[in-house]
Amino acid sequence: MKITDQIEIEDWELTEQFIRASGPGGQNVNKVSTAVELRFEAGRSPNLPNAVKRRLERIAGRRWTKDGAVVIQVEETRSQARNREIARDRLAELIRKACEKPKRRIPTRPTLGSKKRRLKAKKVRGEVKALRGKVDREE
Repeated sequence: MKITDQIEIEDWELTEQFIRASGPGGQNVNKVSTAVELRFEAGRSPNLPNAVKRRLERIAGRRWTKDGAVVIQVEETRSQARNREIARDRLAELIRKACEKPKRRIPTRPTLGSKKRRLKAKKVRGEVKALRGKVDREE
C-alpha cells in the first residue's frame, strides 16, 4: 500500500479482522460480519522513520495500542469491501498527517498598543462594576 513517494506499507504489516457491526442492520445484523478492524504494526514497521512513528502515536491517540499498533475500526456501510477500503484510506491519511513536520512556534511578545488597550478595557470594566454598588438615598 503506497502512502507517499518514500513510504510504502507491506502486506505483512496489516492485519484485517471482520467483526459484526453494532446498531441497526435488518435481518443480516446478527449473521454477517461487515465491520472491519484494521491493525497496522507501526512500532515494528521498518518503512516508517522514528520521527513519523512518534507523530503517528500522538495523532492516533486511543487508536494506538501499548504494543505499538494502530487499530482502526470501520462499520459505516453494509459492504465488507467498502468498509475495508475506508479503513485503509483512514490509515493512509493518518500516516500522511504524521509525515508532515509541524511548524515550530516562535513565541512573540504583546505589543505596547495591545497592553494599553487591555489595561484601558480593565479600567472601564472596573468603573462599570463600581457603579453597581448600593445607592445612598440621603443625597
